[in-house]
Amino acid sequence: MKPAGLLEVTAVRRVTPRVVRVTFTGDGLAELEPWPDQQLKLLFPPPGRPVRLPSDGDDVLRWYQAYLAIPAEERPVMRSYTVRARDGDTIDVDFVLHAGAAGPATAWAFRAAPGDVLGRYGPDPAYRRPLSTADALLCAGDETAIPAIASILSEVDDVVAFVEVADAAEEQPLPGVRWLHRDGAEHGSRLLEAVRATALPEAAWLAGEASTVRAVRRLLVGRGLAKSAIEFTGYWRRTLTQDDAPTPEDLADAAEKLEDSASWKGS
Repeated sequence: MKPAGLLEVTAVRRVTPRVVRVTFTGDGLAELEPWPDQQLKLLFPPPGRPVRLPSDGDDVLRWYQAYLAIPAEERPVMRSYTVRARDGDTIDVDFVLHAGAAGPATAWAFRAAPGDVLGRYGPDPAYRRPLSTADALLCAGDETAIPAIASILSEVDDVVAFVEVADAAEEQPLPGVRWLHRDGAEHGSRLLEAVRATALPEAAWLAGEASTVRAVRRLLVGRGLAKSAIEFTGYWRRTLTQDDAPTPEDLADAAEKLEDSASWKGS
């Protein structure tokens, strides 16, 4: 499959009051090999302009350099998403409509319609991570982690999954998930309470808002779970976007993930 290309919207529907599911078709999707937590980059064009893709696409570093070389007024905004499902030459991607001022991805999702076109990079097998082989796995995350957790539940038999959402209306039909409702509480607080109260797992998979992911990871490590047994990803930051510079905490997380990646590749 070509690592980069165009995606065309074929269907849009509200899954919950705050989640929009968009179905895309595009060249090469039929050859896409599925794997859990399959991430890709979506490229949103500036208002009133067609999406412009970098000319180089075979290597991620060359592709990203070519992306940065696009003039700022024509350069699409890039955001990371997880494939929710696939069927032949189509994929589904869920967009969480966060409260507050809408960023470019949320604004696009609000008005998405069949025929709209985005760019993509990936999913790239180079970023594929193996699932834990532990007998029992803890998954914990927020709304943005639902697509990945759904894919993990389809692959792993013994999973304890906690998902924190805004309220009961945001639950989705996922057997086995233990839904936690914020109902006005601070983001991440219900997730921390649930993980603190559950039995210590053999391994954990964490994703969602970055500071919450760090807090849950610290909690598990403090209770005795090895860092190497925790797969973690901060999908978004509460007060920053992917365009903002990484914080010292972000850089520390990235360094640990690179170290972990080198370990499992060498094992």
